[in-house]
Formats: sequence, structure tokens, C-alpha cells
Amino acid sequence: MKKIIIIFALLSINSFPQWNTGAVKLGYFNPSAADGGFIIGFEGGRHFDKYMSWNWSVDWFHSNYVDKRLVSELNEFYPGTVGEINELRASTNIHDFPVMLGITARFPLSNRAQFYATGSIGAEMLIINYRNFQNPAQDEFETAFDFNWRVGVGAAFAVSPRSEFFGEITYHESHPSWTYEDNQYYYPNSVLERSYNMSGFMTRAGIRFFY
Repeated sequence: MKKIIIIFALLSINSFPQWNTGAVKLGYFNPSAADGGFIIGFEGGRHFDKYMSWNWSVDWFHSNYVDKRLVSELNEFYPGTVGEINELRASTNIHDFPVMLGITARFPLSNRAQFYATGSIGAEMLIINYRNFQNPAQDEFETAFDFNWRVGVGAAFAVSPRSEFFGEITYHESHPSWTYEDNQYYYPNSVLERSYNMSGFMTRAGIRFFY
């Protein structure tokens, strides 16, 4: 009898299926350094508990904008320069790729609806296409990196036993940067750092599948 009870207990402990998950997310991201725009991402994960899961994600964000902060700095240091030229010099095209690893906790609201909170950390690669200072018609390319973190909350509604629709709001923090030398000595210090504040809020919705 004791053996039967032990076997039943072991089966109960392992009765929760170790679901793998995959989700496609679409939404709007508004970082401090750039104009807001469309962001798309994929998230994979695995439940280690009925309401807890590990997850990983990769996102892509693109923005083509005029760096107002850089325009202000150029106008300050070179007051005789035509404003339109400085705006052309500050024209920036970025592609941002955050890669995250995190954990999600779920809190049931009903049989089909759940609230969840998530947190993650990772790394970020920012590809920048910007204008050459001497020849603003010429493009320059650079890649910047940084560590990042993200926290968010959301709600999910089951549309079938193996899928759900969800919406979430998230705060993302990162400051990718790179250093370079000003060989023309336009500034007092010839070794300069250019940083992009990619911190901001994003709102997204998507579909998650369980398998």
C-alpha cells in the first residue's frame, strides 16, 4: 500500500506537461534616441511550472530620423554652418536587435484569462547608418553594443487548448555606444563616444502557441 501511495505521489508531481512555447509579437516602440516606430519579435520558452516559464526573445526595431540632439550640438559648436546642412549631417538610420533571456510568472483571472509579469536581461546590437561630417551626402556605418534589461506586464486569453492571444506593455533599458577619434580635432578631446539611448516603452500584441 505504501508503494502505491509513493508511485501516485511521483505521478502527481510530474503530471504537469513541460510545454514549450513560441510567440510572435508586433507593436510600437518609442525609444528616447529615435522616433517611435514598428517593432517585431519572436519569443520562445518552456514552462517548468504551471504558472512559471523561462523564455528567450529576439526583436527587430527600425527607425529613420534626424538626431535632434546632434543638430543642437552642431549648431552650438559651428554657429556659422547652415542649419539644413547640420540636419542632413544628423540624419540617422538605425536597426536595433535586442536579444533577451528572462522569466515569466502567470496569475489566473479566469479559466481562459491570465495576467502575467515578466523580466529579462540580455545584450543589444545597434546598426547605425549615419552621414559623413565632411560630406553629408556620403553614408557611414557603425555597430554599437550594450547590455540591456526589460520588465513588463500583460494579459493573455486562450483561444484554443494550444494557443492564446496576448497584449503587453514593457519598459526597455539600454544605451548602445561606440568610441571614435576625431582626426580633424573639431572637439577639444579627439577620442569621442557616441551613445544612443534606446530606453523607452513598447506596447505589443501577439499569438502564443504551446507544443
